[in-house]
Amino acid sequence: MHTTYNIVVYIISFFLKGIAHFNLKIKLFVEGRKNIFAYLQQNISADASIIWIHTASLGEFEQGLPIIEKLKKNYPEQKILITFFSPSGYEVKKNSNVVDFICYLPLDSKYNAKKFISLVNPKLVIFVKYEIWPSYLNQLKTNNIPTLLTSAIFNKKQIFFKWYGAFMRKSLLNFTHFFVQDERSEMLLNSINIKNVTISGDTRFDRVIEILDRDNSLGFMNSFKGNKFCLVAGSTWPEDEKIVVKHINTCLTSNKYIIAPHNINATHIKDLVASITKNTIVYSEIKNQNIASFDVLVIDTIGLLTKIYSYADVAYVGGAFATGLHNTLEPAVFGIPIIIGPNYDGFKEAKDLVTKKGIKVISNISSFNEVFNKLAINTKHYKAIGKINKSYVTANTGASTVILDYIKQVKNSNKNNFL
Repeated sequence: MHTTYNIVVYIISFFLKGIAHFNLKIKLFVEGRKNIFAYLQQNISADASIIWIHTASLGEFEQGLPIIEKLKKNYPEQKILITFFSPSGYEVKKNSNVVDFICYLPLDSKYNAKKFISLVNPKLVIFVKYEIWPSYLNQLKTNNIPTLLTSAIFNKKQIFFKWYGAFMRKSLLNFTHFFVQDERSEMLLNSINIKNVTISGDTRFDRVIEILDRDNSLGFMNSFKGNKFCLVAGSTWPEDEKIVVKHINTCLTSNKYIIAPHNINATHIKDLVASITKNTIVYSEIKNQNIASFDVLVIDTIGLLTKIYSYADVAYVGGAFATGLHNTLEPAVFGIPIIIGPNYDGFKEAKDLVTKKGIKVISNISSFNEVFNKLAINTKHYKAIGKINKSYVTANTGASTVILDYIKQVKNSNKNNFL
């Protein structure tokens, strides 16, 4: 089966090279992998002691940051390598100074896995959340390199728990230990005779709680919001924007609105602004403007949304009408009510907060207006809902500490050649 898998990987690699001529993201995916081995040979010395952390994309990188920070504090002699699968993670973080080395992960062939691990020779490997790559995991096991899966979450629909999933189930056996988000994940792993599992929770809670200790002030936001009720619609897709814009255009009360689209393509931003009938300005054009005179601010850059959420009275988090819900924990930590679309299955924190009534689910413009208006006219109501969200985040922190305690314990017992 592994031979068949490798053949499939090579076929996929061949087709991606062809598609790269027509798709920018695929081009980045392919081009970024051309010089990985040269990069490793030039930058990682033979005597370096490396901790390798693999993340799929930007979200998983953020998920891994609390672990990275604790590793750097407790094991400063170790060098840390981050690998990305997706361009949307690598292209944003490729120049980050948070870790020592950053590169793409070569495609999961037997040859790539063997060469990559030989060059890096990691003392410890951490895969974040969903990353299950059979060739790499098999080679790590062969080399007796301890490998952890952190912030993992499993559901019965996944291939590991299907009758035809034997090959992928076997890959799971190569992990030294699993740190899962919930009891359901532990039970599912136990059902396929995997017992080396700890329920640690999700390290994203540790990440977002740190946001409260930063300076989240933004001068333009102070001027724009003033003392008016403010909705921040973050990581929106066209399906989300259709509803939010219709609300803005028809709302009779004087509120402030911020839209931070997931896609900041210039054409999309132009079309979005054109669809709004109220006084609207784009972030890149606010210089020398009296920003307080505008009703709507469209954010056409990245990196500001987290701080902008701190100014929201209500947050709308996009994606649940489209490809998948975006991060609800970032607004939740600021203690504000959250509105989302209907498709949030598979997002544990969203399901929890919907149950606790800290997140309100809408399906159309009518339900959006109903939820928003109730929040906007009742200060006690929206503050009470926001408190639910902040309390939930606070109560679920500590996953990264559990993981580091395990690493310390195993290291001190001199097992498995940890660090």
